[in-house]
Amino acid sequence: MNDAHPATPTRPDATPEVLRLTAFAATPDGGNPAGVVLDATGLDDAALQAIAAELGYSETAFLVDPAIAGDDHHVRARYFSPTAEVPFCGHATIATAVALAERRGPGAFRFETPVGPIAIDTTLDPTHGSALGSTLDGHRMLAAFTSVTPAVRAPSADVAAELLALLGVTPADLDPRFPLLEAFAGNWHPVVALASPAVFDALTFDPASLRALMDRRDWRGTVTVLHAPPAAAPAPAAAAAPPAEFEVETRNLFPVGAITEDPATGSAAASLGAYLRHLGVVTTPARLTIHQGRHVGRPSLLVATIPPTGGIRVEGTATPIRTR
Repeated sequence: MNDAHPATPTRPDATPEVLRLTAFAATPDGGNPAGVVLDATGLDDAALQAIAAELGYSETAFLVDPAIAGDDHHVRARYFSPTAEVPFCGHATIATAVALAERRGPGAFRFETPVGPIAIDTTLDPTHGSALGSTLDGHRMLAAFTSVTPAVRAPSADVAAELLALLGVTPADLDPRFPLLEAFAGNWHPVVALASPAVFDALTFDPASLRALMDRRDWRGTVTVLHAPPAAAPAPAAAAAPPAEFEVETRNLFPVGAITEDPATGSAAASLGAYLRHLGVVTTPARLTIHQGRHVGRPSLLVATIPPTGGIRVEGTATPIRTR
């Protein structure tokens, strides 16, 4: 994996190597692009922001300490969008973990991040080829992170009403099984569940207005818009136990720079797992499958494991983006 992107030198020793990868791809042209700098030692905030802005991806991950106390499986990471630092980014974490595992060997990694330590497992999957993932010795590299302890809260009625108005939907469009709440697993994400697939597909919004609300509410991640088929969860009065397998489609709105919608969002997947556990609509441990990216032409697939308590595990792959 040697895809480097030229950047203006910001330290006297060398220009940092910038990798370009796409994470959580469901097809060869899917997934969410991320920048990865495996050695950002000595780069100041302005340099980190400049690299992220030049790349233009939703996030770029920087290892500001690539080997804490000499341990090359223990690193310190920071994340930047094209316009600001982000506390945590799931797809860039997966991309970074895959790149590290290829260079340093698979196994357990620990990322120190602005939201706390993140445990990451990397393994080789000998049963799959290289079409959708980076490889080592012909085997696909898999990575999975476990989020920080999640939280769920309700927005005020005024905030909820403003958000729905910005999305062009009404309370009647909401799926009554899934109330509008905010969920956290590294970033705060409001979750809006729409009952109609037609309304879900036709969703439009003004990026600047939504960005202003997100900044006021400190929603540093995305706005998660969810559609779950009627059979995905039982009605509250149903006698059957909640399912342990849950499959949904999401749209994650992220107006930043030229981007309006994220094709794959690892932190939102973890937050959605926490949201579903909070509602009691899954039997834990549960497996959550999320389809995302169809509306921006980059099909993606995210898989999360929801335990009875604690952080949510999100797994996926990453592959280099070939430059021409």
